[in-house]
Amino acid sequence: MGPRRAKMMEDRRLRDAARALVDADIENLKSDLATRGPGARIADRIAEGASDVYDEALDVARDHKGALAAIAAGAILWFARNPVLKALFGEDWVEDDETDEEYDDEWLHSEQFGR
Repeated sequence: MGPRRAKMMEDRRLRDAARALVDADIENLKSDLATRGPGARIADRIAEGASDVYDEALDVARDHKGALAAIAAGAILWFARNPVLKALFGEDWVEDDETDEEYDDEWLHSEQFGR
């Protein structure tokens, strides 16, 4: 047997072994998909991704506690701004009592629109 034939036989054995591995992988995948469908797999992958993001957020929050506290305080003050302003400046803290709706009506009926 010449070197070419020996090389060809060796290559054929490697090809057959690789094919057997691929076939075994396909069979394992088929049986695994029969057990758990694609929807369950997607849900698991999304849950894992969300868990990773949550863990990363916790790490960042632990490293930047001061910034997190400032952001939380700012958000609380923003949502409580009307009562805070009323407490500081009384009921007339708004310069004009004109509401947005009245302003919009005046603007729409202005000469710019020819009404």
